[in-house]
Amino acid sequence: MTRKSSRSSAKAPSQRMLRIGELIRHKMAEMLSRGEIHDDVLAGHVITISEVRVSPDLKLATAYVMPLGGTDIGPVVEALTRNRKYIRAEVAHTLNLRYAPDIRFREDETFEEATRIDRLLDSPKVRQDTGR
Repeated sequence: MTRKSSRSSAKAPSQRMLRIGELIRHKMAEMLSRGEIHDDVLAGHVITISEVRVSPDLKLATAYVMPLGGTDIGPVVEALTRNRKYIRAEVAHTLNLRYAPDIRFREDETFEEATRIDRLLDSPKVRQDTGR
């Protein structure tokens, strides 16, 4: 049984999509680290923005976020969503694009998946098979 990642797409992203996604990620990380987004929930967390994926038409950006320690992900995503108009305006001002992409926030599940794989690799059955 194969499991398809929720982030995978049929077509590889273009260099422009990757570049713009990375610019958006940097700007949002800068805004969070400087405390430019005035929200009590966000002020109480250190948030990692692991990736920003941009649609081919550059009108939608999906930011994958995780608070340090992985706790309170729901309130953090809600707080970011509440402030997305401000974030979008700041991103648009920085990037000088014709249209600023609409930004949505999702929980980054890659940390959880990596932990699951580590547990599998450390299981006695796998160790037996690898001879470790």
